[in-house]
Amino acid sequence: MPPAAEPEDLHEWISFEDPEEDRTWVFDLTFLVSPWTCIFGQGCLGVLTGPAPELEQGCCSYGAHFIDEDDEAQVLARAEALTPDQWQHRAVGRRKGPTVRDEEGTITTRLVDGACIFLNRPGFEGGIGCALHNAALAAGERPLDWKPAVCWQLPLRLEERTDEHGHVTSTLREWKRRDWGAGGFEFHWWCTDDPLAFVGREPVYVAMRDEIVELVGQRAYDLFVGHVETREPIPQYLPHPVLRRG
Repeated sequence: MPPAAEPEDLHEWISFEDPEEDRTWVFDLTFLVSPWTCIFGQGCLGVLTGPAPELEQGCCSYGAHFIDEDDEAQVLARAEALTPDQWQHRAVGRRKGPTVRDEEGTITTRLVDGACIFLNRPGFEGGIGCALHNAALAAGERPLDWKPAVCWQLPLRLEERTDEHGHVTSTLREWKRRDWGAGGFEFHWWCTDDPLAFVGREPVYVAMRDEIVELVGQRAYDLFVGHVETREPIPQYLPHPVLRRG
């Protein structure tokens, strides 16, 4: 019999029961110990239908979808504090509002010139990138407390399922193309698909500690870290994705 073909996207997972909840935690070990890092402004090809690193839009080309009205309200409150030196499109935001709601009630950030209204473009004296992100850093605060939830969570994704007995399974993994819906498969490039973005100096679970704790809580995070860092011997993982061929 011929050997079975190796899957193109092979991951190792860690799961454990929460000692204080009726819950099972599942963590994507392969991604969380990988050196993935955001390469916005450092060769990121963007998520348009063709490579566009010169635009430096990253994954901001389509605006941010808010998870609920509270998520929107927090961002609107932070936007009020932004100055013209921090936010390139502040005048548009003040005149029209930074967010829009479609006929189905979906709330997103407004688009200006083909990208999110909060994205400062190349040449802006206040600096390129997310105005909310940059302003949070300037204030000595966490960007995740300023930005839409979907923005600070990327490329992490938490999925929760409850069975017929009320037991919850919570899975923390990398954000894949399919998580964007049908449009994700139209992207020319997506960062968790390409070794280009796996060049960080720390593993994801260290570099994105605040984001992971915000998603799963301190106890679950500590249980995960304790398991990873006490394994004997500590495994040496190859940069993910390890099996894809460029």
